[in-house]
Amino acid sequence: MAETVPVRCPACHREHRYTAPVYPCVCGAPVPLPVDRHSAATPVSHRVWQDDWVTVCCASCGRSGEWPRPELGCACGAVLRVPVAEGRGPAGRDGAADRDTAADPDTAPGDTAADQDAEAARKATPDARDAAAATAIAGARAARPPFRSVTIRTALDTVTATALYLRWLGYRDVRRADQRPPSGIGLAARGVLAQVDPAVRPATLRDVECLWLTAMTESADCLYFSLGGYANDARARADALGIPLFVLDLTGTPRPVNAPADALDSSGTKKSAP
Repeated sequence: MAETVPVRCPACHREHRYTAPVYPCVCGAPVPLPVDRHSAATPVSHRVWQDDWVTVCCASCGRSGEWPRPELGCACGAVLRVPVAEGRGPAGRDGAADRDTAADPDTAPGDTAADQDAEAARKATPDARDAAAATAIAGARAARPPFRSVTIRTALDTVTATALYLRWLGYRDVRRADQRPPSGIGLAARGVLAQVDPAVRPATLRDVECLWLTAMTESADCLYFSLGGYANDARARADALGIPLFVLDLTGTPRPVNAPADALDSSGTKKSAP
């Protein structure tokens, strides 16, 4: 549960009651941000991307996630950065997600249920393989918890909603992209580069092509998330290049607008596999 703590403004010395936000982990469990009661809030004088995010472990599955660092606006006009107790997950849970996906060293190849299913799929007829693929996609969608996002009120909310969605799809290590895109904000994860455009104008052909070229240089897939939609030529080029396009609504839920995005939304990604 989220805790409510006193936060004192260092500028005017007013004391506020602050309730830390709770974010949804990809496993479906709530992740409350642990406010550090022993540290003082600090005013935000200028913004640096790395300082706007905090790493917190999920108590249920042990995954480490990056979340927007909590802030509080004071009546004196100061914006306060609320300190968060960053650290390792609960005892015995660190790296649980990776261990769950690792192979059992005592299990011989071909002895696991996954190996047997793969062998059966190899021997199946094409029609049977198509049916098995459809069943697998339906099973993958059913296995994932419902996507929970944040309401979009600011440009930072669009980034938060996109980061949550990428984790929900199965991408790991969501972080700020090393290269800043010509427009919008870049996010990166293992094997993928995503561009988030919080502008109300439609994304242009140049925006889509620049994202694709940047992803090519990094040997990564790419995704585009836009709040204002896409120009017709931008959407046509994305379809030709196989780039998934999503439109963010004000509830923070990405909506697929082309076939590659539909496929990704339905089945998630395999990039999270070790």
